[in-house]
Amino acid sequence: MQILPVAGHIGAELTEVDLRDPLDDATVADIRAALLRWKVIFFREQHLDHAGHIAFARRFGDLVTLPKRGSASPADHPEVETTADRLELGGKFGMDHAEWLERRRHIPLRGWHTDHGARLDPPAATILRAEAVPPYGGDTTWTNLAAAYQGLSEPVRAFADTLWAEHRLGVGYLAKSGPDAYLRHLQDHQIATAHPVVRVHPETGERLLNVNPYYVERILDVTRAESRLLLEMFVEQVTRPEYTARFRWAPGSIAFWDNRATLHLAPADTAHLDHPRVMHRVMLAGEIPAGADGGRSRSISGERLFPASG
Repeated sequence: MQILPVAGHIGAELTEVDLRDPLDDATVADIRAALLRWKVIFFREQHLDHAGHIAFARRFGDLVTLPKRGSASPADHPEVETTADRLELGGKFGMDHAEWLERRRHIPLRGWHTDHGARLDPPAATILRAEAVPPYGGDTTWTNLAAAYQGLSEPVRAFADTLWAEHRLGVGYLAKSGPDAYLRHLQDHQIATAHPVVRVHPETGERLLNVNPYYVERILDVTRAESRLLLEMFVEQVTRPEYTARFRWAPGSIAFWDNRATLHLAPADTAHLDHPRVMHRVMLAGEIPAGADGGRSRSISGERLFPASG
């Protein structure tokens, strides 16, 4: 197996490995080490089916089974969540695809996120497999939260180590002026957690700037005005281009990322293209985050993704 870095701070492509074959323990260890080092790793021409996708993921941890998935997800494989933009977003909550994206991401940086970041126990990692993609467009971008933290000055790092933030589902959603089915959904299914602004990685010990534009409501224990300015600084830091890598998908491509150490930006440039984009996602169960002072995240509302997580 060859490990080919794709950017200075994040991302590597792994070649000369067929994920359909049984992987020995040494290969699994090498893949895990590459993931921890590069935060997101890529495989190409890996034509796995759902069962093979699940079998590969199980070599790295317990799997998350979501309580609810979209209509495109396979009924006989509950660990797999399928996203097919036109099927999943078109008509959802009474909005067409364009309106849904506009209201959900009306602030440009709002699309940056970790998967299920408002939960008490966000997934440790995500393995995303491409089935069908447009011939152009549809790229995904990741950023390295450890590099972003190290890029702060020492006094700001020390200050950030003391801060906590409220992460909440639906932050930034631009509600309709009249009846709004999605707003009612958010009110009926509140998910919110107090997470440390600086998270300590449970395997590497790295400190991670855990600021998630898609979910962060505010910095706690400061004024709203102070919170706005702090978030502006931290979000600008984590989305700096030098900490990022961008991946061009093809059918059979797989991206495997550390959901604790990265944010990612899903594409928003394919709605006008007359081509499907069908992706399959499997997630590894994560732990409750720990901050620089050893304190653990605490739930404000909502259930864990993986009830046995520690």
